Amino acid sequence: MRRIAIISLILLLLPIMVEAGNGVPKKSVILNGLDVDSMRVRLDETDMQPLEGIWYYPNEEMTLGIERYKGQHNVGYRIILLDSPDINVMPGTVIGYIASSAVDNKYQLWLYSQRDKVTLIKPLECVATLNKAATTFTFDPPHWKVKVRVNIARFLPTLFNGVSIIPERVGENLPVGFRKIYPEGGDGAPFNRIRYL
Repeated sequence: MRRIAIISLILLLLPIMVEAGNGVPKKSVILNGLDVDSMRVRLDETDMQPLEGIWYYPNEEMTLGIERYKGQHNVGYRIILLDSPDINVMPGTVIGYIASSAVDNKYQLWLYSQRDKVTLIKPLECVATLNKAATTFTFDPPHWKVKVRVNIARFLPTLFNGVSIIPERVGENLPVGFRKIYPEGGDGAPFNRIRYL
């Protein structure tokens, strides 16, 4: 009975163990007044980096903005919802955060996974890849499965437990991601070139 209680506790804590840390807020915030047009103006006033811009997420039919963000630790960008068919999430809602890694085109990506009234909660982490042209940003969300092993014979029960539950991460699937819609190709110039406003 005690083993079942411990196993149940591990299964309940598993989502918390993979939940984000690293300075990512536990709840989303809403930046009032942000839409596609105001985001475009906001981006035009900066020296944009390759990851910054307006992106389309075809799996959810969402238009998103990615901009620099001074967060804790190495969190350097935030993802803002600009337009969506889901009327329960307001435009201007920060739906995730991005941090650089040691590899130039690989990033840590946190996306909120649950709703709590009008805010989003429970940021989950995955690895994202920015292509060389900075036009697609793909990621593979975490997938988990549970293996159950039952020892019916219960030979040497102190050595071989009767029931074992082993959480295991599933292999990589085809990634999902964002496609950049603004600026288109960085206005024909490399992103690292100085643009005069």
